[in-house]
Amino acid sequence: MPFARRILPVFLLILILAWNAGAESYIMPQLSGGNEQLNGAKPLFPSAFFNSYLEKQDAGDSARPYWAASEAESNALSFIASEESILLNNDILAFYGHPRSRNMGILGRYTKVELNAMLDALAAEYEEAGGRKIRKAFYLIYGTAWPEGEIGIIQESLLREYVEFALEHNILVFIDHQIGKYEPEDSIRLMLPWLKYPNVHLALDPEWRTTKPMVEIGTVSADELNRVQRIMEDYMVENKIPGERLLVIHQFKYGMISSRDKVLSNFTKVRLVHCADGFGNPQVKRSSYASNAQAVNMPVKGFKLFFNFEIPGAGYDYPLLSPREVFQLNPRPYIIMYQ
Repeated sequence: MPFARRILPVFLLILILAWNAGAESYIMPQLSGGNEQLNGAKPLFPSAFFNSYLEKQDAGDSARPYWAASEAESNALSFIASEESILLNNDILAFYGHPRSRNMGILGRYTKVELNAMLDALAAEYEEAGGRKIRKAFYLIYGTAWPEGEIGIIQESLLREYVEFALEHNILVFIDHQIGKYEPEDSIRLMLPWLKYPNVHLALDPEWRTTKPMVEIGTVSADELNRVQRIMEDYMVENKIPGERLLVIHQFKYGMISSRDKVLSNFTKVRLVHCADGFGNPQVKRSSYASNAQAVNMPVKGFKLFFNFEIPGAGYDYPLLSPREVFQLNPRPYIIMYQ
């Protein structure tokens, strides 16, 4: 019994030391160290192993009531959350077209309410086939190529009507510029102000970057696409637009993107999506997609399908690939759109 009384204080001391060691190990990975890393200061490790670091953490924590997050930590949490890619847990299903044209895609054939209901039904099929959440989207032609490469810009009030309806119904919006005779850099600048809406993403279609639309297929260069991405990212940073936005580039012929292997896809706030365009039978569609898939420097892929609206001279897919067949493409597309 005397021995037990003598050993008890020693045992309690060991427990206290062990508890303190555990508390210190809990303190080390807290967010304030992560903030220093985000701000370009000394990284968390190996500084976290030194007493001076722990003392600094203890002093900061004791100054805050109830372990409340500091302003810097809150900003870091917001930064991390806002930079998460929309494609991390979602695929995107879009209806393409111009609201004022029945011949330019499904989006111009139905009301916004009807389109939303149709997207719901098709999204359910894709979720069953792919197992991931489907985000619905309107894919609007922002700049339409006219003869000699002139461009007709969609009416601002009309576009705002679709964007705001989409906001209310958890629908994404892509606005697509056909470029025409103008520079891709100037084309992207026209659309940048629409990024103030959190559901808006951008697209460029090199097919129409020509002075002879419907006669010859246009082209853009890797350098132009890299400059476009830089312009878009700089605008987002300068205007404090949070998160990541998508930029879709269409292609169905190899020559539509010159020096394709030099296109960058490593921008922080711009996620480049390389979309296989063009209509045809399933063999043609798969072949076109396989050609795009060779551009491994643009790993995020999209896929476009064409309904048959029995428009004289218009191309379409026959038969349409099913949602399960679309998801069997390799690599799996993240954005699927229907014209």
